[in-house]
Amino acid sequence: MPLIDEAGAPRVLLTERAGSLSTHGGEVAFPGGRADLTDPYLEYTALRENEEELGIRPDSVQVLGTLRPFISKYGLHVTPFVGLLPPAVPVIPNPDEIASVFEVPLDWFMATAPVRVDDLTRHGEQLLVPAWEYDGYEIWGLTAMIINEFLSVTRDG
Repeated sequence: MPLIDEAGAPRVLLTERAGSLSTHGGEVAFPGGRADLTDPYLEYTALRENEEELGIRPDSVQVLGTLRPFISKYGLHVTPFVGLLPPAVPVIPNPDEIASVFEVPLDWFMATAPVRVDDLTRHGEQLLVPAWEYDGYEIWGLTAMIINEFLSVTRDG
C-alpha cells in the first residue's frame, strides 16, 4: 500500500491493472504479486513488485509496517506492506501490467462512505467488502479490504 505524504496530506497510490492480464485485468489494485523462489523475504517481494510495476526504486520506499494477512478469492495468502514514498518520487508504470496510476487522498476514504458494502463468504469466512467510486475507478475487493484495514488500524492508534 504505497502512500505519498506531502505536507501532511497523505495520498494512496493505486493502479488500474492492464486489461490484457489473465487475472484481475482492468481492476484497481496495489502493486504486488507472488514471491519468487529467489526472494529472501516478503518485504523484498513487495519492494521488487513495486519496482517492476511502477518503476519505484526500493530505496525510495520507507516501509512503515504490515497489515494483517488476507486470503484472496483465489486462495492466495496476501501480506500487505505499507510504504511511504517521497512526494516527487518518479512513477514509471510498466505498460504490460499497468493501464493507469492514480492517487486518492487518504482523507477522502475517511470522509466518504462506500457506495456499497458487499456481504461475501470466502473460504469459510464472512466478509463485508466496501466499494468506493473515485474519479471513474471502482475500488473494491481485496484492495478495498486492505484500505479499510489500514483505516481501522490508524483510527485505533
